[in-house]
Amino acid sequence: MATLLHIDTAGEKAMVAISQNGILMAIQENEVFQTHASFLQVAIQKLVAETAISLNNIDAIAVTMGPGSYTGLRVGLSSAKGIAYALQKPLIGLSTLVLLANAASKQTWFIEKKGQVQIFSMIDAKRMEVFGAIYDSKLNCLLAEQAIVIDSNYLTSLTQKHPTICIGSAASKAKALLEDPAIFFVENSYKILDCIQLAETAFTKHEFEDTAYCSPSYLKEFFYKK
Repeated sequence: MATLLHIDTAGEKAMVAISQNGILMAIQENEVFQTHASFLQVAIQKLVAETAISLNNIDAIAVTMGPGSYTGLRVGLSSAKGIAYALQKPLIGLSTLVLLANAASKQTWFIEKKGQVQIFSMIDAKRMEVFGAIYDSKLNCLLAEQAIVIDSNYLTSLTQKHPTICIGSAASKAKALLEDPAIFFVENSYKILDCIQLAETAFTKHEFEDTAYCSPSYLKEFFYKK
């Protein structure tokens, strides 16, 4: 168990939180995507004041590594790395796709299948493309994170192996392609409790990033437009 600072700016909504021994102590959220950068430092100061937990007493910093918003990922990881370096604390990197899979495992449809199901985590990447990965019921990876073009044939091929739950921002797009009782679509995202759960596990296993050299998981090449 540990005291962790959590930073998530991978999506339209940013979250910053402090957890202690797996329990959420305080959280700050921002739903204005364009202000994520300015939000972070102010939010962290508010968390410290609210919890009376000094950053010096944080055991590690957990941050979402992607895939997700290119700009959001850079903002979040840069801040997390800066704090980790300044405080000489370890950095925990979390995959947004694994977080989605963890959230899917708590869905009633998933539970009713008693583990005989696979999870397709999917984040919208525009047009018919998604950033996705497939996991079994124990969150073991069956298909590594990658950019995937989806169509009805692709979705049908998934259900031939196991009932499948699709979760993430691309779920509504996928649902429009196929109606099948063997496939279930959830547009919900992960929650801060998913971040806390997976970060605690990573901390216990000492699964830390190389603070100096780790980079966001874009899954597609990023081009900066001047």
